[in-house]
Amino acid sequence: MRTRPPSGAGRAGSLGGVTDAQPGRPETPVIRAKKSAKVQFTSTILLLEAFVVVFATFVLYGLRDVPAGLPDSVPNLEPGVIWTIGATMFVTLIVLSRACGRPGGYVAGSVAQVLVAAWTLVIPLMGVVALVFIGLWVASLRLGGRVDRERAEYDAAHPDEAPNV
Repeated sequence: MRTRPPSGAGRAGSLGGVTDAQPGRPETPVIRAKKSAKVQFTSTILLLEAFVVVFATFVLYGLRDVPAGLPDSVPNLEPGVIWTIGATMFVTLIVLSRACGRPGGYVAGSVAQVLVAAWTLVIPLMGVVALVFIGLWVASLRLGGRVDRERAEYDAAHPDEAPNV
């Protein structure tokens, strides 16, 4: 019984469809522009934060039945309300992670940081997590921008090399 070789196997110089080969000319690899470091860093932070919100939702759901679990200022929340708030925040953060790099994306991400920090009113220890993520958000904005600037300077100084945008 003959088995079929994997896609791209058996053809010399093939990268599995990632070439710009034309008849009569040798194949050359396609160079794709790199994604912005700022976009990668900020979207990663928002995705990580989305999962933290899921875990905070579990904590809030579990603490609602514990006598001294929630602060006195927090009303007894129904499970449906807890899951709706958690799911809404989760979806919002996922959508915002894809909006980074678009107009208003970073501002919306910054507003999301405030909303995640608001969980501190219900779960006091979320304040520590919120401060860590706010610090990571600010660092990703600053360092991502710096990496993008340095890439652009390198590309301007070395125009004959592969694009590193």
